[in-house]
Amino acid sequence: MGILQTEFEFSLPKGYVDETGTLHKHGVMRLATAADEILPLKESRVQQNPAYLTVILLARVVIRLGELKMVTTKVIEDLFAGDFAYLQEMYNRINQYGSNVIKTQCPKCEHSFEIEAQSLGE
Repeated sequence: MGILQTEFEFSLPKGYVDETGTLHKHGVMRLATAADEILPLKESRVQQNPAYLTVILLARVVIRLGELKMVTTKVIEDLFAGDFAYLQEMYNRINQYGSNVIKTQCPKCEHSFEIEAQSLGE
């Protein structure tokens, strides 16, 4: 029986620039729980603007971004649009479709690495 992967590393296409001008590109997203998707629905920000649900969801599941101490809704709001879309796509891929990551090994040097398989038609 395999081990369930619950955390996934990523690298933002552009990166988040904090208030000091530091660029943060590399991070980790964890799998969402039912609570991650249900609890934000009670928030007034989501009730007033349903599109805000995505901001709250990403702030809950992105557990690390560069050297930031915490990933907040403000951090997610301040992402470049392309990075926001990248995280949305990643969230959907790992939570709804499962990961397409395949662990493999170089036949010559025996170095182990992971590749991401693309589905046909994407």
